[in-house]
Formats: sequence, C-alpha cells, structure tokens
Amino acid sequence: MTTTTASGAPARRAPGRASRSTPSGAETPRRARPFGGDFKVAMLFIAPAMIGFVAFFLVPTLRGIYLSFTEYSILGDPEWVGAKNYATLAKDPLFWNALGVTAQYVVINIALQTVLALGIALLMDRVARSTLIRGTLLLPYLMSNVIAALLWFWMLDYQIGIVNQLIEGLGLPRVAFFGSEAWAIPTQALINTWRHMGYTALLIFAGLQAIPRHVYEVANLDGASPFQTFRKITLPLLRPVLVLVLVVTVIGSFQVFDTVAVTTGGGPVNATRVIQYYIVQKAFTESDFGYASAIAVILFLILALVAFIQMKFLKGNESDLD
Repeated sequence: MTTTTASGAPARRAPGRASRSTPSGAETPRRARPFGGDFKVAMLFIAPAMIGFVAFFLVPTLRGIYLSFTEYSILGDPEWVGAKNYATLAKDPLFWNALGVTAQYVVINIALQTVLALGIALLMDRVARSTLIRGTLLLPYLMSNVIAALLWFWMLDYQIGIVNQLIEGLGLPRVAFFGSEAWAIPTQALINTWRHMGYTALLIFAGLQAIPRHVYEVANLDGASPFQTFRKITLPLLRPVLVLVLVVTVIGSFQVFDTVAVTTGGGPVNATRVIQYYIVQKAFTESDFGYASAIAVILFLILALVAFIQMKFLKGNESDLD
C-alpha cells in the first residue's frame, strides 16, 4: 500500500509495521504481544525456582496428604484407609502430649527471643551501629543447630558442665537441665533463643532504620519521654516488621527438631517429645508413614491457621507510615 507525501512523491510503509488509524487520522502504536521476548526471558529466570518448588515442595506436600489417608510402610504399597489415621490421631495421648510440649516450647522461645531481640535492636539503633557488632550477633546463627545443641549440652551437663560447676561454686545445688522434666523444655528454648536472637535483632534493626528520623525529632520537641516515644511511635511504626518476625519465628519454633534429637531424644518421660520429633519417630522408627503423614498435615494446618491469625489481627500488612 502506498501514500503520497506533500510533494506528491509516493511513500511506502514498511511491510509488517502497519499501525491502526483513528477517525481523526492519527496513528496509534501496536500493542506489545503478551508472550513476547521479555516474557520468555522472565520465564527462563523463573524456571529453576519453579522446578525446585514443584519438585521439593508441591509434589511432596500432595503426596504427604495422600499418604495421610493410607496405611503405608516403606516395605509395601500404600493401602487406602480413609480417615482412619485422623480418627486414631484424635485419641492418641502421645500426639496431644507432643502438641502441648511444642506449644510450651513455642511460648517460651518466642517470648524470650522477641523481647531480647527487640532490646538488642534498640541498643544498636541508639548506641552502636558498628558492622562488627552486627557480625558478632550473627555468629550463633551461622552455627548449625547440631553444633549449637552439642555445645550447650556439654556446657550444661550435670556432672562436668561448666555452668553447673559455676552454680556449685556459688554454693547452690546443681541443676539437671536436660534430665529434669521441669527444666528440659525451658533449656531447649534458651538454646534456640541464643542461636536465633541475633538474626531476629537484625531484622528488627532493619525495620528501625526505615522509621523517619524527623518523627523522633518532633516527639523530642513535644517533650515526649523515651518510654512514650517507644510506645507511641516506635512500636506502631515497627508493627509490620514485628508481625513478620513473629510469623517466621513461630513457624520455625513449631518445627524444632535438631536440638531435641541431639540432647534429650524426647525425654525425660516424653517431656521434650515435640511434634516434629514424634513425626520422625512414627515414620522412621515405627515405619508408620501414613500416620506420620496425618500428623504432618495437622501441623501444616495449625501453622497456616496461626500465620493467618497473626496477619489478620496484628494487621501485619498495614503500616502507620502510609
């Protein structure tokens, strides 16, 4: 197709580049194709993560849900039993004991870890912002769970542990940190609080850095005390970060396993048999994979419900900075 220019010379449009004309004569550019080159490049970068998600999360999750309705040991094929595992689960005293022990651990761990991490983050924000201090705080987190558990297991040993030797040196009786039903779970919580506290503090510290400095300057001009500034400015503006920290730490606390497996093995008298340890025991010690899968599904639903409640009622997706 040809057109004429103002001088009368014919002008040709490049083939395949035609554009639509409006009633007024103006031409509008063609829309980009939805599956063009950029989309293909994006999918190329997303593909490894998607393959990993499908292979290591989605497929195992769906298979675990299926196995929870079966009676299955590794030596035979799954046999469909319907809701039998869940009915047995509702009457299993060891399951309810494991759930109660896990809840006790979560409450102690989250309370200690959040309060201490918040205090450390405030100190870093107000007193010292040294990179060296931040790196030092992360050292326990960089240590594996097994190594951290063994370290504290030796330090808290009833006979040769340095902590009990110090306690005895003060004229106090030794404490069976891992051998006492009253002390076993608090000790596990203290170990993991020590390991994760620095990482949690850095997350909160990052949230503190996002709070505008002029807000504190205005509060100082109004004569607000440090406690009033913390309660009415810092905490409300830090809420999204705190909710994120709580969701992550609660989910992680419900899945505690390594520390218990290395130190107490669920004892004494089931005092530290947390729900993850009970799942592993049922699956790999008793070869009851169907029942273990049912417990894992219940744990998944509990974690989803807890995360939803936290996000909903703590308003983690809202910020007073908006």
